[in-house]
Amino acid sequence: MEFKDLISFSPSWTNAQGEFAEIVFSSRVRLARNLAQFKFPLKAKKEELKEIFNLVKNCMASIPGEKLVFPLLSLRPLDKEFLVERHFISRQFFKNRDGKGIGIWKEENLAIIINEEDHLRIQALTAGLSLTKAHKLANRLDNDISKKLPYAFSSQFGYLTSCPTNTGTGLRTSVLIHLPGLVHSGKIRKVIERLGQVGFSVRGFYGEGQEVEGNFFQISNQTTLGRKEEEIVDGLHKTVIQVVEYETRARELLLKNAEIQLEDKIWRAYAILKSARLLSTKEFINLSSAVRLGVGLGILKKVSLKTLNELLIFTQPAHLQKITGHPMEPAERDTRRASYVRQKL
Repeated sequence: MEFKDLISFSPSWTNAQGEFAEIVFSSRVRLARNLAQFKFPLKAKKEELKEIFNLVKNCMASIPGEKLVFPLLSLRPLDKEFLVERHFISRQFFKNRDGKGIGIWKEENLAIIINEEDHLRIQALTAGLSLTKAHKLANRLDNDISKKLPYAFSSQFGYLTSCPTNTGTGLRTSVLIHLPGLVHSGKIRKVIERLGQVGFSVRGFYGEGQEVEGNFFQISNQTTLGRKEEEIVDGLHKTVIQVVEYETRARELLLKNAEIQLEDKIWRAYAILKSARLLSTKEFINLSSAVRLGVGLGILKKVSLKTLNELLIFTQPAHLQKITGHPMEPAERDTRRASYVRQKL
């Protein structure tokens, strides 16, 4: 398996198999870990960061499963954007590249980010609302690594991390959720405020600092210190079920009070995607949001959620260029995106 092979696979977390898959796109669990006897990445010297990368790479070689491990320095700009689009890294990760690296399992349900804010970010990504499953995957990998590489740990505080909000369990849980009913009914602001009051943050499609597109939101826990891992996972799980209930009620009200207008919006979006010759990334995301709503409501029966999930990833700029095999200007990408969407639908 090589890096170029990743474009040939659909990530396992796009398969629409998890609970509430028509509303919850994916679940993610991240564990922040640092190696004992090394300075944190922001204070470590280049030589130390490179040593940490090599230690982690050697450790991963002994863990079962087909995987890739590579330094950030080996990647072209297009490859880095590809990894952002696959939800492995943020653009912040591009800075100060010495010693940074990534490990990715073939199914893309597991990944390790090396020398970001912490020495290790162990990530598990699964389809639908499946936080417990993601937590088990991340924990299993965490246990395998800890047998070979001792972690920075305090009996008083737990796992030690660069950011105090991660100290303790080092656990961050999040879901990517589609909430067009709450957006169109004007109730989304109240829901976001309520989530903030009970300790959850809400961000856009690609996380912190990103605008909301296609009515997709990331909901995640804010702190980990003083709480058990199971408590954090269960807390978000119950909260997301509540948000799903709010969204379901909002959709039912929209269908009851404005059925013709809603159906018109859905069918128009579907018709444009089926026939458009030019599509920008933003236009596709917003139109596909209406189509996804139509599938969730049972109005569109010939489109699968799995197809929509894959399109949401493979229509991104870096993916299109890797599929085509050459760099493209935005105008050419818009043409290629429209053609790709027509073909898939």
